[in-house]
Amino acid sequence: MNERMMLQVLLGEFRDKLDGLKDIVIREAQFPDAPGKIKVAMGMRRAGKTYFIYQHILKLLSDGVHKTTILHINFEDDRLLPLNEQKLAKLVDAFYALYPENHDKKCYLFFDEIQNVDNWPIVIRRLHDTKNAEIFLTGSSAKLLSKEISTSLRGRSLAIEIWPYSFNEYVAAKKISIDRSFYDKKTQDKLIQLFHGYLLEGGFPEITSFTPDVKQRTLQEYLDVAIFRDIIERHEIKNPVVIKYMILSMLHSAGKPFTINKFYNDLKSQGYQIGKDILYTYVDYIEDAYLAFSVAIFDKSIRKIQTNPKKLYAIDPGMIRAVTMDYESDLGRLFENVIFLELKRLGCKVHYYLTSERYEIDFLIQTPRGQKKFFQVAWDMQDANTAQREERALRAGMKELKIEGEIVTLDSYLQRGIQL
Repeated sequence: MNERMMLQVLLGEFRDKLDGLKDIVIREAQFPDAPGKIKVAMGMRRAGKTYFIYQHILKLLSDGVHKTTILHINFEDDRLLPLNEQKLAKLVDAFYALYPENHDKKCYLFFDEIQNVDNWPIVIRRLHDTKNAEIFLTGSSAKLLSKEISTSLRGRSLAIEIWPYSFNEYVAAKKISIDRSFYDKKTQDKLIQLFHGYLLEGGFPEITSFTPDVKQRTLQEYLDVAIFRDIIERHEIKNPVVIKYMILSMLHSAGKPFTINKFYNDLKSQGYQIGKDILYTYVDYIEDAYLAFSVAIFDKSIRKIQTNPKKLYAIDPGMIRAVTMDYESDLGRLFENVIFLELKRLGCKVHYYLTSERYEIDFLIQTPRGQKKFFQVAWDMQDANTAQREERALRAGMKELKIEGEIVTLDSYLQRGIQL
């Protein structure tokens, strides 16, 4: 099948998909309003990037953009293999050949999972420079995309990250409407029930309507596919058993410190022969695939940043639950992980902080506008000792750095969310 015939098939399937979309959950993320810039959406596979693209396309159509000026290609489609820059260029040429009038119109070009195409920046840069078109890209590889964008498309693109559903989006996906302006006991109880469900199943869009056993299996499948496609296959990993064990260890360590040295000794005790440098590279690959994220201490001393352990957080509370068993003892860490993800959705740079007396504050963030703020996360402040410990650390940090802060409890989060 030549490119023109293939494109007709793809466009037909794409338009049928759009026509069949109902009750789509409107995501909180938005592409920046920056005409002339290439828009890039990055995130873990199955986090909702494609439907985020559909959401944007539906808005274009509602604003009067004609469907024949919109090109959408998903490069996860096996019918397009093998993928390279020539295939990409020929598909775009076929689009303009199919609709010659588009040479004189503004077009909208959407390329899903673009990292699967070898040498894709060459074609994208040419299209950006020569076509009257708005270009939109998605990808499941943070560092791979950002590296290629910084080299080939520097100054031509703007990127956002798409995460699994936030709690608010999760509630919307459940088709539940709750008025939080009147936060009575009934509203509180309903929100707490929903939040426990969110901690258990997480926010990957597809699974919100599945039965519990299917949800569990699906999340484990997501993890397996990400490990194989985005890590082992992409980076040609020679020790797949080690990196799988590392990923599981990191997910189990969500909300806790994690050091390569400790993990290296763990492997050594089990008889594995692998260098520490390789393990550091593996951590980069895991973060690149959006499975887990390391948070460094905030300090002016580079040495202290390097010598203090990093704390780990996972892509989604449901993903943590898919590989762990003890739900009740994990509630505080799961809640802390949710707050970390909320801060990332808001575009914050995130660190943790140790006071001069070694009291820990969960998050010291910097907003996109450069403002700093402390967040101390506490699942339950009913215990007097817990309340005293959390407040003592926060007061000490605020005094040392002259930065405002607040304690985020389950009640405050459900009522107000995160206030930067």
